[in-house]
Parts: sequence; C-alpha cells; structure tokens
Amino acid sequence: MNPLQLTRRAFLGQSAGGLGALALASLAAPRILAAERPRQTAKAVISLFQHGGPSQMDLFDEKPELNKWAGKPYPGGKLEIHFNNKAGNVLEAPYRFSRHGQCGMELSELLPHTGSIADDITLIRSMSTGSVDHESALRIIHTGRFLAGLPTMGSWILYGLGSMNENLPAYVVLSDPGGLPVDGERNWSSGFLPAVYQGTPFRGGESPVFNLKTPAKIPAAARANQLEFIKQINQHHAGRFPENTELTARIANFETAARMQSAVPEALDLSSESEETKKLYGLDNPTTAEYGRRCLIARRLVERGVRFVQLFLKGQPWDTHEKNAERLKGLCARTDQPSAALVKDLKRRGLLDSTAVLWTGEFGRLPISQGKDGRDHNRHAFSLWVAGGGFKSGYIHGATDDFGYQAVTDVVNVHDFHATLLHALGINHRALTFPQEGRAASLTDPDVTDASVVRALLA
Repeated sequence: MNPLQLTRRAFLGQSAGGLGALALASLAAPRILAAERPRQTAKAVISLFQHGGPSQMDLFDEKPELNKWAGKPYPGGKLEIHFNNKAGNVLEAPYRFSRHGQCGMELSELLPHTGSIADDITLIRSMSTGSVDHESALRIIHTGRFLAGLPTMGSWILYGLGSMNENLPAYVVLSDPGGLPVDGERNWSSGFLPAVYQGTPFRGGESPVFNLKTPAKIPAAARANQLEFIKQINQHHAGRFPENTELTARIANFETAARMQSAVPEALDLSSESEETKKLYGLDNPTTAEYGRRCLIARRLVERGVRFVQLFLKGQPWDTHEKNAERLKGLCARTDQPSAALVKDLKRRGLLDSTAVLWTGEFGRLPISQGKDGRDHNRHAFSLWVAGGGFKSGYIHGATDDFGYQAVTDVVNVHDFHATLLHALGINHRALTFPQEGRAASLTDPDVTDASVVRALLA
C-alpha cells in the first residue's frame, strides 16, 4: 500500500511491526521494563473488590467522637457533600471495636474473621481518591484516571509480567452470579492495550466460560478441523491488518480455549478439597457459601498460575445511603469469613508471600447522616487492607481526623497505591508504559499525578 494512503491506525500497526504480535509475545515471556527493576516479591494478585464504598469509620477506623456528637451538627467545619439536600447531623458508629492480634489492630465487631488475620495484613486507614462519584472513582482505582475506556490495573500487570500458565487465562474475573457490578465490563477492560490483556469472566454453574464447551452432537475430529480452518482464515486476515489487536486476541483465544477445555473444569472442581477447607471458607453456611466458593476458586486459580483474579459483587452493595448499620451487618456476614479464609489458606499452602490479596472499595463514607440512617460518599478518606505479596504484616498505616472525614497522617492516594503494588510485583511503575496518541501512557500517568512508592507499606 502507498504510505500516503495508510490510515493512522494502519500506519501505527505496520510501523510497529504489529502490536498484536508483540502482545502475544509478551504473554509468553515477562517484559523487561527497566534497567533498574524492583525486586519482585509478589507474582499474583487477588482483588476482593467491594463496590459502593465501605464505611471506614464503621469497620476499620474507630472514631469515638461520632458517638459523642451523634445527632448534633458536625463541629469539624465544612464537608464536601455529594447529596447536599439530604445532609444531616453526625451519625453514630453503631458497632463496637476491639483489638486483634499481637499488633493490636482495632476492628469492628462485624469483622471477627478479619480480626483473626490482623497479624497478616497491612491496614491503610489514610487512603484518598480524586472523585466522589461512583463511576469516576471506580475508574480511578481500576485504571488510574477518571476517564472511561482505559486499561485496568489487572491488564497493566498482565502486560508487564505476562502469563504463567498457557492453559488458563492470565486475568480471570469471578463475577457475581446475581449480575454485573456498577460500570460493568469496564471494571476489567484492557482499554487501549491489546485485547489479549482484558479480563476473562468466569460464571457460576456448569458453563463457567461462554462457548468453551463443544456441543455434544459435534464429533471431536469435526471440531478440530473447523478450528484449524478458522485459524488459517484469521491468520491470513491478521497478516493484512496487523494493527487489529482484537483479531489477534481472537486467534489467541481460540488456541487458549482448546487448552482451557480441560484446564478450566479441573480448576473449578472443588470435589478434591477437604471438608475442613470447605468449612473454612463457609461453604457449609448459606450466607457465606456463594462468596466463599469464589474465594476458594481464586486460590485454586492462583495455585495454577493465574496472574490476576478479581471478585466483584452485583451492583454497588456497600453504597449505604440508607440503613447503613443494617446493610453493613449483612454484607460483612457474607464476605468476612471467606475473605479471611482466603488469606489463611494461601498462607498455610505457602502461597501468601507470592500473592497479594487486596480488599478495597472505591472511596469511603461521611461522618454525618444522609437522611435518617445512611452515609454519603467521601473521597477524602477510606480504608483498605492488603495481605501477603511483600506487604508488611500486622501493620497499620496512616490516620484520619477525629471524625474519619479526612486522611491527615501518612496519606496514601490511589496512584501511590498503584505504584506500590506494581513495585511489589517487580515492576517499575514509571517504566510500565504503552504508546498511545503520541505519548507514553501508563497506570500512574505522570501528566496526571506524581505517584510514589510508599515504602513504609512494604516488608
């Protein structure tokens, strides 16, 4: 083709030698990101994501002043309020806190199982983010920017480190059987990165992956011939359009799917797990069984070399604009035991040191009431915890003000956390870049934020 007739996309694709081909190559072997690469501690990540914004002052960050001032006007000055017409007085924290572990970590009575792993986690009480809106805050914590359509953290990690098992997707999403979370598939999109780096959703039931199982009426030989023919057609087409990364990803998916037909059912089959292990995750309790099953599957996937596993809940259940105390109680009853069981199980199997388990939402809640008994959004303070993967054990980082409204000591913004997690994975966050619109785009974009590794969080 005449170079003057090339489209911009075609020019970039051909001049780069085909980004899709490079993408596949990087899946096969880790990328070298910088001459001075951090020492890798973690090899995999399990993200237990809590859509809606869990209330930090009711779960992780005890604030006695809330109960002293309950029902009275907030004395701490002006607050940033999302739904101003429903703002009320200070709302009490209804649950007691107690100390756990040798570290003395103070946690809500709603989290007894998390308390049992207090000496294994880093609890960050001083998180902050850049948006008080759900969708924007979700995109910030997943992609580093509030704009839609960018690569998620899991995609960046896979792009940087590659796959560890060619028989399974390197990035797996264990979605809620009840439905998608808020912002849907954007939560695991590869954005402008080649499509091979997006998350692969696994569902519950007999068919965890769409279109994976060959229909019973089709003979094995016929299916093999069919796939080989499709592969030849796709490869011919991909040779003509090397910039089409979705096509390249589709070719790779066909090849992976053949290997997945035996690997996926084995990974999801819990029959080989002991009754003690199933009970540890709460599979014997209807309240915890569904979430516990997904947590146990997450362990099995990491055990088999999956790089990034993400669990989501339907909608945004932690968005407690009303009935804050009641809804928190139900959510903790569902998730507390399985989350802690995952950490315990990884530890006893020798996998916790190489696996970072992350429990977080997109932001926190306000110290005042919204309506009768709810809490509004708060971007100035929230809490999260991390276990394993090179993070400190039994460590509490940072602090908020007396009412839990704003992080005031050792503040960690979302971009700093991204940089720190990448560092634990052996990735220099400044070097993990991808050419996009004439510039080097990254998870911790230097044009947007001055992200820094928080070394105090690391062992």
